[in-house]
Amino acid sequence: MLLAPVVASGDTLSGRVVDRDGHAVAGATVVVVELHRVALTQTDGRFRFADLPAGSYTVTVRRLGFAPLARQVAVSGPTTLDLILERTSVWVEPVTVTATRAPLDVLSSPLPTEALSEDRLRRAQSVSLAHALAELPGINALTTGQQIGKPVIRGLAGPRVLVLEDGSRLEDYSWSDEDGPSVDARLAQRVEVIRGPASVLYGSDALGGVVNVIPEELPDANGGPRATHTGFEISGASNNAELEGAARVEGASGGWGWRLFGIGRFASSLHTPAGELDNTGFSALSGEAAVGTRGPRGSTTLRYTRYGGEFKLLEAEGPASGEAGGPERKLSDDRVQVAGDYLLGGVRLETKAQWQRHSLIEVSDTGTSPGGAPLEGTAFDLLLNTLTVDVLAHHAAGSRVRGTLGASGFYQTNDTRGRIPLVPAARAGAAAVFDFEEVGLGRVSVLAGGRVDVRRLAADANAALGRSDETRDYTALSGTLGVVYRPAAAVALTANLGRAWRAPTLFELFANGPHLGEARYEIGDPGLKPEAGTNMDVGVRWQGARVRVELAGYRNAIGRFIYITPTDSFVTVSTSPPASLRVYRYQQADARLLGGEAAVEVEVAPPLTLRARGDAVRGTNRATSEPLPLVPPARAALGAELHRAGGSRQADRAYAGVEVEAATRQTRLNPLDIPTGGYTLLNLSAGFVQPLLGRACHVDLAVHNATNVSYRSFLSRYKEFALNPGRNVVLRISLGE
Repeated sequence: MLLAPVVASGDTLSGRVVDRDGHAVAGATVVVVELHRVALTQTDGRFRFADLPAGSYTVTVRRLGFAPLARQVAVSGPTTLDLILERTSVWVEPVTVTATRAPLDVLSSPLPTEALSEDRLRRAQSVSLAHALAELPGINALTTGQQIGKPVIRGLAGPRVLVLEDGSRLEDYSWSDEDGPSVDARLAQRVEVIRGPASVLYGSDALGGVVNVIPEELPDANGGPRATHTGFEISGASNNAELEGAARVEGASGGWGWRLFGIGRFASSLHTPAGELDNTGFSALSGEAAVGTRGPRGSTTLRYTRYGGEFKLLEAEGPASGEAGGPERKLSDDRVQVAGDYLLGGVRLETKAQWQRHSLIEVSDTGTSPGGAPLEGTAFDLLLNTLTVDVLAHHAAGSRVRGTLGASGFYQTNDTRGRIPLVPAARAGAAAVFDFEEVGLGRVSVLAGGRVDVRRLAADANAALGRSDETRDYTALSGTLGVVYRPAAAVALTANLGRAWRAPTLFELFANGPHLGEARYEIGDPGLKPEAGTNMDVGVRWQGARVRVELAGYRNAIGRFIYITPTDSFVTVSTSPPASLRVYRYQQADARLLGGEAAVEVEVAPPLTLRARGDAVRGTNRATSEPLPLVPPARAALGAELHRAGGSRQADRAYAGVEVEAATRQTRLNPLDIPTGGYTLLNLSAGFVQPLLGRACHVDLAVHNATNVSYRSFLSRYKEFALNPGRNVVLRISLGE
């Protein structure tokens, strides 16, 4: 559509990026997605890639203030590609790599996808990935204060939502109540989300959805001179006196690119309209170091990522008893990933191998008793080591058929230490093969795939848990069939039928001990079978230059849904003072979730954009006819944003926005649920970009809960004994080249 004629005489791709009026767009990021090649447009809008192998590629262009653009281009000799960017505040990612494991136009995906762009990630200001995602339709956060959260996708959370980093699965203890995914969203260039099951591509745990945290591509010298860039960021939040500082330095020379990126955070206790919540602060240190090389036939990247910190937890009895201090989580997560993309004839071979070491320690209490005696001691100490491997062969057959053949596997060891063995020491291994194909038939596209997983779990004997050596073997089949109809270039009608599965967690199988944070004694069931879900999804999408509309509805039937339920038994545990706890046991029953989402963005005039979103889900245990626990209430949000663009340069841009967010009272309550009322919040935002010391300086201001409303979120784990945080003013200053 916007491709210039192709001319042949060498393996290069060059062109120019301009706006609708023909003015050059400088500083735009142009990426050849399959090859991980990157170029920045110069002051005249021109870009150039050298040493590209002949072939068909997806090229994306991103620039703040413009709608991102994606084009397919066939490179043969010296190829020219001229691109026109549309100025808009309606930012829609044009390509998803998560929905099919290969670049795909988002309108061509039968699975409902969503993305947080780098601009929205910068504004989010959150150590928790789930908090950053919670403003997207269909996605909520199950929170433990501001620092810990789990993504809730269409009413499902924990082990039913798979989190990836650059396509590799994250294996941690975020299936437990008080822990979230071990990744800082500020290390990402964007975050892609699949709303709905995707086990055919990713195996177990993708029963409810997938979150893929995608880092920015490494710099590319493109045959030019050595280049080095730096960036800095500071931010502060008023509610919990949170301070954040980040620094990045990166460069490229010849075929090599590299990056160092570090983020430090510190926060004291949260404040609500009723006062301070003791022992709710945190400190965190995260970062990455990456180096990569690119050649005519492919690329290889080595990346080390760390996420770690100390996260304090509000004691359930603390507010009432007046005791100071409380438990504290000490977490460290280290990952080393080697990723490669290689062209072998007409096949692109993609490989990923990742080693992950995840340590989780809880200090039972960091305060003092009423008599002044210290109460510190290690409650539990868990160590998880995981090796994952993925090999994908992306292929095409003519212009209508393309797909991916894949194989994956992992090996994992869990080491249980500390005085409270939450789960036994165990080893798990798995392997899988899958095929996913897309067929284009004019205005209709059909996407289909199938997968076979085998998995073995071996748990060691543990006298404290009352368990002997045990082994579990699982074999699971997953599949998907989707259809996309494009009556017009900007409109897509979608339908998808998918089958997914999830293996039981160690805790669900083998727990046998007190869960003091929930005031209950939990007992697992070693006879639990894997969950199996069948999901039907339909949707309508319209994505124009100034309008974005999405409507989606779904029915997710989950066989052998695992849940916990109270019994009539009690156990006395040796706490101080001793406590009598009701026994809760894990069980299974068929379940069903029905729901939908809606999102609208309209640029009604060049300075004004209006936004609206809403979602609702209804979950039912079909054996008991009771609602499923912790299903979020219906919610909606209305917002408006004024924005000013100052020419084609990044500098001299500004915005100011207001949003009203409302959540209803959840009337369908599981016996374990604690009811909360509905509420309405006012959120404000403003910011601008200006040149400073030869760099682009971004200043972002946000005010959350501006009217300091007293409310309790249904998905807050503190809701029984504490309000949600009150007003929070966040200021962020980012300086980059």
